[in-house]
Amino acid sequence: MNSVCTFPPFLIRFSLRILLLVGSLGIALPVLAQLPPHLPFHLTQAGWQESGVANEDLLRVIGATCRVMAAQQDASGAIIDPYLKREHQYATPYFAFAVGVLLDAGAGNELKEAGILAMEHSTLNFSNGTKSIPDEHGEFFISPLTHALKLYEDHVDNARHDRWTQRMKTPLSAVMQNFDGRINNWRTYAMKGEWSRAGKGLREKAGATEFIEKAWNEYSQRIRIVNDRYNLYQDWSSDPQSLAVEAVGRGNLLALAMEGYDGPSSGEILSAVKNGTHTSLFLQAPDGQAPPNGRTDNHIFNDVLYQLAFDVLAEDAWKQGNHYLAGQYRRAANLAFRSILRWQRTADPWAGSFFITKNWFEPGDRIGYQPASQWGNYSGAIVQHLAEAYLSRKSAIPEKPAPAELGGYAFEIDDRFGAFFANAGGFQVMVNLRGASVPKYGLSWTPLGTVRMIREGWDGRLGPADGEHELKRGNTVDLVSGSGDRVDRYRPQSGISFGPEWMENEHWVRIADLPANYQGEAEIHFVHPLLVRFTIHYSYVTGRGGPFFSQEFILTPDMLVTRLKSAQDIPFGLTVPLLENDGRPLSTQITNEMAHTGYTDQGDRQYFIALNEQVRIDTGATSIQSTYGWLQPVRFETSEPSTDLLVYPRKSGELEATALRRGFRWTGGGFETPLASVGASHYIGEKLAGGEGKSLDLDGDGESEVVFDKSCLFVLQMENGLVQAVETDREVDLEYRGKTYKLSAYQPLQINHRLQE
Repeated sequence: MNSVCTFPPFLIRFSLRILLLVGSLGIALPVLAQLPPHLPFHLTQAGWQESGVANEDLLRVIGATCRVMAAQQDASGAIIDPYLKREHQYATPYFAFAVGVLLDAGAGNELKEAGILAMEHSTLNFSNGTKSIPDEHGEFFISPLTHALKLYEDHVDNARHDRWTQRMKTPLSAVMQNFDGRINNWRTYAMKGEWSRAGKGLREKAGATEFIEKAWNEYSQRIRIVNDRYNLYQDWSSDPQSLAVEAVGRGNLLALAMEGYDGPSSGEILSAVKNGTHTSLFLQAPDGQAPPNGRTDNHIFNDVLYQLAFDVLAEDAWKQGNHYLAGQYRRAANLAFRSILRWQRTADPWAGSFFITKNWFEPGDRIGYQPASQWGNYSGAIVQHLAEAYLSRKSAIPEKPAPAELGGYAFEIDDRFGAFFANAGGFQVMVNLRGASVPKYGLSWTPLGTVRMIREGWDGRLGPADGEHELKRGNTVDLVSGSGDRVDRYRPQSGISFGPEWMENEHWVRIADLPANYQGEAEIHFVHPLLVRFTIHYSYVTGRGGPFFSQEFILTPDMLVTRLKSAQDIPFGLTVPLLENDGRPLSTQITNEMAHTGYTDQGDRQYFIALNEQVRIDTGATSIQSTYGWLQPVRFETSEPSTDLLVYPRKSGELEATALRRGFRWTGGGFETPLASVGASHYIGEKLAGGEGKSLDLDGDGESEVVFDKSCLFVLQMENGLVQAVETDREVDLEYRGKTYKLSAYQPLQINHRLQE
C-alpha cells in the first residue's frame, strides 16, 4: 500500500506552549512543554503496508496468557506465582479483569469460573483492607475490579454481584497502605481508581475530586509531568529517570483524563498527558519497542503500556477529526503489539504466555529483574493492559506511517532522563548522555553511551537494543594449585555500550564503566527525513580527569556510519556490544574486518564493518549479561587518527555485507555505497532520495534531474530510477523531465508518468 497522503502537518516544528501564572505566589510555570522537533513529512518507501493487526489478535493473546495463569489458580481463587509459591501483588484482580473482557467479547468461556473465583477472592481481600491485600497493593486493585463489575454482570447471580459491588465501596484509607507516603506513580493508580469508582457510583464524586486535586497539586503529581521538557512523567525513583516507569505514571493519568475527569485541574492534566504521549511516538523504536533506561526497563509490559496509550489517543484523535494523527497512533499501537510477540513462550506448560523481560532465559534466573519483577504480577500487567487496549479500540482506523518509521528528527529529552534520540527514514539511534551512578535495588539500569540502533522492518533485538552496566560482576572461583582450596577472586564493575574505549593505567576502560565521571553532549548538524548528522561529545565531569572523545554519526535509512576521534594521543577504540545468546545461542561471526550476529544465517543480521584500512578487532574481554542476553564486547582499533565503522542492519535478501564494504567509498561530503549515495545534505537510495537545496543529480551524471525554483527540504519516492512522488517543506515549483509541477508544503504529489509521456 502506498503511503502518500495529502493531509496537512499536525505539528509545528519547534512549537512552544504558553506560560501561565499559577499559585498564590504568582510563580510562572509552564503549562505545557515544547513538542519534539521534527519534520512532518509523509512519504515512506513505496510498498509500505498496514500491519494487519486485528482486535481479535489481542483477544487471542489475552486468552492464551490467561489460560496459563488459570493453571496457577488455587482453590480460593488466588493466582499463585509459580516461582514465589504465593499470591503476589495484583496478579489476581488483573487476571479477573482480563477474563471479564474476554467474556464480554464472547470469548474465553472456558475461563469463566476461574474469572468468577478470582473476582470473589480479590473483592473479599479488598473489603478486608490493606493487610489482606497481597503485598499491600490496594491502589492497583481499584480500577480493574471496578470496571470488572460490569463485565461480570451477566455471568453471576444478583446476590453475588451485589456483594462484590458493596465490597468495592471500601474507603481508600482502608486499602491504601502508607497513605501519605506513596507519592510516585503509585498515587496515580489511586487517582485513576477513585475516579473510576466515582463514575460507577461506588464513592462520592466530591471526595474523589478532592483526593485527585490534592494528589495533583500537593502530592507532586503535577510537577512531575508539567515541568518536564516534553511532558514525560518523572517517577523520581532512579537517576537518570526511568523511561519504563514514565509510561506507568503517564498512562494512569491519561486513563484518568480519558474517563472524563472534570475537576479543576482536568484541562491541565489532559493537555500534559496528550503532549507527553505524543512525545513518546518519537521515543518508540521502529520495531515497536518502548525505550530502555531506568528501573524495570526492557520488561514486556513496557511495550504494552505504549500500545495502550497509543490506542487510547488514536480513538481521541479520530473523534476530533484528525484522522492522519489517529492513523499514526493506531500504527504505533500495532507496532508495539507485534513487538511483544517475539517473547511469547512456545513450550508447554507455558505456551502462549510471555517471558517477563526481553529474553528467553528461564524466568527463575531473573535476568534484568527488579525486586518487584515476578511472573504473577507482570503476567497480570500484560493481560490487564492488553485488555484495556482492546476495550479502547472502538473505531476502524486506517494506519498511517508512525514517526518511528518516517524519521526526520533528532532531539534530547529532559536532563533528568538524559537521553538523545535520532531517526532517519526509520533507522533509530538512542544515546544515553548520562549513565546511572546511583544504584537502584543494587543495579545500574542506564549505561552511558549509544544503547539502541534499530531499523524499521528488521529484528531490533540484534541492535544493540540496550547496553549494560554492572555495579559488580560477582566473584569468580579459582582452585589454588596443590591445595584444592576454593578461593574467591572479586571482579570489578564493568559496563558496555556502543562507544569509546581507551587504555588507562595499562587497562582498557569503556565509557559505560564511568557513569559518575563522564557524560555526553549532543550536537546536531543536519536533520532531514532521510539523513541525520550529529556528534556525541564525551567529556569528564569530575576532578578525576580523562580523555575527550567526539563520535560523529551519519544516519540514513539503510545504514549508520560513525567516526570516533580523541583529542588526546592515546590508544583508543570503539566498543561494539555483540548479542551472542539471549537464552538461545545466536549465530555470530568475527572476521578481520567485521563482526556480525543474527538468529539464523539466512534471516536478519546486524553487521559492524570496519572502514579503516588498518584495523584490529579484539575479542578478549569477558561477555556481560544484559537484559537482552549475553553481550560480547568487541573492540575495533586502528593506528589511524579515527576509528571508522559502518553499522548495517541487513534484512534477509538485501545486499551482502561483503559487497557493501567492497563498494564503500568516502567522498568530499559523505560516502557512496552500492545501496546509497550520501552527501553533506542529501541522500540518494534505490527507493527514496532527498535533501536540502534547489536540485539533485539522481544518477551521478553531473546533470540535475530534479530542479526546484527555490531552496527547500524535499523527499522523493523512487521506483526503477524514476520519481513517483515528491514532498517539500514549502510551496515550490518542481521541474522534472521537462514538466513543471506546483507543490504545497507537506503535501505529497504523485507523478503520473503515463500522462507525462
